[in-house]
Amino acid sequence: MMGGLRATGISHAFGKRLVLDNVSVEISGGQIACLLGPSGCGKTTLLRIIAGLERLQAGRVEIGDRIMADSGAIDLPPEDRAVGLMFQDYALFPHLTVFENVSFGVPNLDRSARLSLEDRLASMGLAAYRDRYPHQLSGGQQQRVALLRATAPNPAMLLLDEPFTGLDTTLRSQVRDQALEYLARHGQTAMMVTHDPEEAMYMADLLFVMDAGKIVQAGNPIDVYSRPETPFVAGLFGPLNSIPAENTGSGRIETPLGTIDGQHLKSGQTASVLVRPEHIKVLPKDAPIGIPVSVLWCRSIGRSTQVRLVSIENPNLAITARVEGAFAGNPRDEVRIEVAREHVLVFTND
Repeated sequence: MMGGLRATGISHAFGKRLVLDNVSVEISGGQIACLLGPSGCGKTTLLRIIAGLERLQAGRVEIGDRIMADSGAIDLPPEDRAVGLMFQDYALFPHLTVFENVSFGVPNLDRSARLSLEDRLASMGLAAYRDRYPHQLSGGQQQRVALLRATAPNPAMLLLDEPFTGLDTTLRSQVRDQALEYLARHGQTAMMVTHDPEEAMYMADLLFVMDAGKIVQAGNPIDVYSRPETPFVAGLFGPLNSIPAENTGSGRIETPLGTIDGQHLKSGQTASVLVRPEHIKVLPKDAPIGIPVSVLWCRSIGRSTQVRLVSIENPNLAITARVEGAFAGNPRDEVRIEVAREHVLVFTND
């Protein structure tokens, strides 16, 4: 397994508190993987074990074709694992220039290596800043220097812990684009920890969702988003509408938004029906389809508008829709809504 990662059966406890419970992840060479989950779910602990910063208690870690740790029998130190590390605070050396920071971990800084580093600085827009010190750089520039320093020794594995958290929204997007292009251009295998689902979707070739010390779902980001296996996974990607549902026992689920396919339900099973706001379509009042609702409020967030709606037939049913661009309606307007049924999420309650 050249250039990839295989961590199997990883369990870890701090005292009596189990923080990782038989976790296994595998990443192919050149892939970017993201560990996504809420704070305290074990993401950073797993990253630290892979890096060798936390001693392995149970399981096995392989990077490329080498065993890095194996249930305590083997436990190589971080400097012998061929990993690059990038943290939230960047951890740049304040007394070294940009070039000195980037070249710090390069073992043989000959002419060829220097030219390669100069090219990398130029590719990240940092050539003009090579002789400056970290305090003379913006946050985005510091982040790029940290990325270059972590990858300069050509590590087999790059590990990133919430690397973009300290940047403002606009700068975060710009630097994230540059980082993704750089990693792809160099074919760098990487694992990134994040609690931001949008960032995970954007960065990852492979997504691992964690909860309470376990991997609860893994796969292509689009597949995980489109076909979440639990309400927890579905909820990580944003707000959901919970729709009252009744299993008729004939392969159909009746809801106020219409009939939903319930072929996978057994007779007597109850179900939760969840719909993302972006999968609620808002139609004109005179549309021949959909159910009648009235607008409670609407708020523009630039690229889209959040619209809160109340069913006219069932005033206790309130639904949030997300409309692309501006929304022409006003509070108390009557409109109709239709659900994109192919995107409805149905989970059994037992």
